Amino acid sequence: MERRGPVHALPEEIRKMPREQTVCKYCGVSYLTLHEFKVMEDKVKAMEKEIKVYKGSLEREQRLQAELQALHHDLERCRAESESKTERIKTLTVELKSKQEEMKTMKADLQYFQEEKETASKQSQVLRTTLEHHCSTLNKAVSLFPFIRGELDSIKEVISTNLENFAAMKEEIFRQIKAVSKEALTEIPKLNQRLAKSQRENECLQEKVKHLTEVADTVELKTQQLQTSLQQGSELQSRCRELQKETLDLTNQVETAGLQLQKVTAEMDHYKKLLLVKSAELDVCQSELKKIKYENGIVESRLMKELKEKEESLLICQQVCKHLQEEVAEKERKEEDLKRRTGRSESELETLKALLSQTEQEVLMLKQERELLLVSQQSRTEQLQEALRQKIPGLISSATKSLRMETEILEKKLQDAQMKLAEKDGDKEKEIQSLKRLISELEFQLTMEKSNSESFLDKLRKEIKHKTDELEKLTQEKTQLIHSLSQVQEEVGTGPRKCLVIFTWRHVISKIIQRSVFQTRKSLEMQRFLRKIHHHSLNMLNHKRWKFLIQQMLDLKLAFYRRIYLFFRSCRAFLSL
Repeated sequence: MERRGPVHALPEEIRKMPREQTVCKYCGVSYLTLHEFKVMEDKVKAMEKEIKVYKGSLEREQRLQAELQALHHDLERCRAESESKTERIKTLTVELKSKQEEMKTMKADLQYFQEEKETASKQSQVLRTTLEHHCSTLNKAVSLFPFIRGELDSIKEVISTNLENFAAMKEEIFRQIKAVSKEALTEIPKLNQRLAKSQRENECLQEKVKHLTEVADTVELKTQQLQTSLQQGSELQSRCRELQKETLDLTNQVETAGLQLQKVTAEMDHYKKLLLVKSAELDVCQSELKKIKYENGIVESRLMKELKEKEESLLICQQVCKHLQEEVAEKERKEEDLKRRTGRSESELETLKALLSQTEQEVLMLKQERELLLVSQQSRTEQLQEALRQKIPGLISSATKSLRMETEILEKKLQDAQMKLAEKDGDKEKEIQSLKRLISELEFQLTMEKSNSESFLDKLRKEIKHKTDELEKLTQEKTQLIHSLSQVQEEVGTGPRKCLVIFTWRHVISKIIQRSVFQTRKSLEMQRFLRKIHHHSLNMLNHKRWKFLIQQMLDLKLAFYRRIYLFFRSCRAFLSL
C-alpha cells in the first residue's frame, strides 16, 4: 500500500513550537504525526540505501582473497626468513664452536708457554749457577795456565840444555874429576850447604810437580806430556843427586830460572789482559741475559693481553649466543602463530581446492563439449566454404555495391554519432559536476539526519517517560473505579434503582472503552512503526547502547499494552455481570 504523505514541508514557526503545544493533552498523540512519519520514512529509505551499499559481499570476498594471498606470501617469506635464520644460527653455532676450540687451543698454548717460561726460568737459574761455577773455574784455570806453561817450557828447555850439556860435561867431568877431587876436599862443607839449599829447592820443585800432576788430571789432553815430564823429572832427580857436586851447573840453572821468571811475569801480564777481555765478554753475556729476561716479560705481557682479549671476545660471543637464543625463541613463537594461521589458511585452501576440483571437472566437461562443437563447426565451415566458392563471383559484385552504399550511410552516421558524442560528453561533464554537488549535499544531509535521529531518539525517550506517567495515572483511575464500583454495588439495592445505576455505569464504561480502543489503535500503529524503525536501526546501528535503549522502549510499550488489555478484560467482565 502506498502512503500519501504531506507534499509541502511544514513552516518553521510550527517546527519551532514546543512539544506541549503540538501534542494532544488528552490522548498524548502529536498533531504533526504525518510530518514525523514523512521524516521517518525518508530516514528509513536513506538507511535502506546505506544497507544496500554496505552489502558489498563481492568486494569483501575479493579483499579476503587478497588478504589470503598476502598471508600466503607472508607465510612463504616467514618460512624463508626462518630457514635463513636457522642457517645463520647453525653457522653462528659452528663459528662459536670453532671460537671455543680456538680458545681451548689458546689456553693450551698459554699453559705451554707458561710451562716453557717456567722451564726457561729454571734453565736460566741453572745456567746462572753453571756460569758462575765456570767463571770461577775459568779464573782459576786462567791463573794456573800461564804458570803451568812457563814451568813446562822451562822444564823442556832445562832438559834439552841438560842433555846437550850432559854429553859435553861427561868429558869435562872426567878431566876435572882429578882436579876437583883435590879441590873437593876443601870445598865439601861449602858444597854441603849448597846441597841443603838445592834439596830445599828440589822439594819445592817436587811440590810444584805434584800440583802439576793434579792439574794434568783435570786436563786430559795434556796427561801424556805431564807423564813424560814426570819421568823426566824423576830422571832429573837422579841426575840432580849425581850432579849435586856440580855447583857451576846449579848457578847456571839459577840464572836460567831468573830468566824464566821474567818470561813468566810477561805471560802473566798477557793472561791478565785475556782475563779482562773475558770479563768484558761476561758483561756482554749478562747484558744479553737481561735483554732475554726483558723480552720474556714483554712476551708474557703480550700473551696476557691476548688472553684478556680472547676472554672478552668469549664473553661477547656468549652474549651474542644468548641474544640469538632469545631471537630463536621469538621466531619459534612467531612460527607457532604462523603455523596456526597456516592451519586455518590450509583448511580454507582445502575448501578452495575442493571447489577448484569441481570447477576443473566442469572445465573438462566444457572442453569436451567445445571439441565436439569445433568438429561440427569445422564440418559445417567446409560445407559453407564449398557453397561460398560457388557463390563468390556473384556475391562480390553485389557486395561491392552494397558496401559502397553502406560506407556512404556509415560515414553519415559517423558524422551524426560524432556530433552526438560531443553533445553527450558535454552533458556527462555537466552531470558529473551536478552529481558531485549532489554527493556533497547528500553528505551534508546525512550529517543533518544523524543529528536529527539523535534528537528524535531524545524525543522518543521523553514520550516514553510521558507514557509511563499516563500509565500510572490510568492504573490509579482503574483502582479508583474498581473501588467506586464496589461501593456502588453495596449501596445499590434491588429494583429499578439498581438498573439505573448499572445503565449509567455501562454508559460511562462504554465511553472509556471507546476512548481506550482509539488509543490502542494509535498505539498499535505506533508499535508497528517503532518495530520497523527498530528493525532498520538494528541492521544499521550495531552499537550496544542504542540497541539497549530501543529494546527498553519496546519493553515499556509492551507492558503498557498488557496493562490496557487486562483493564479491558476486567471492564468486559464487569459489564457482563
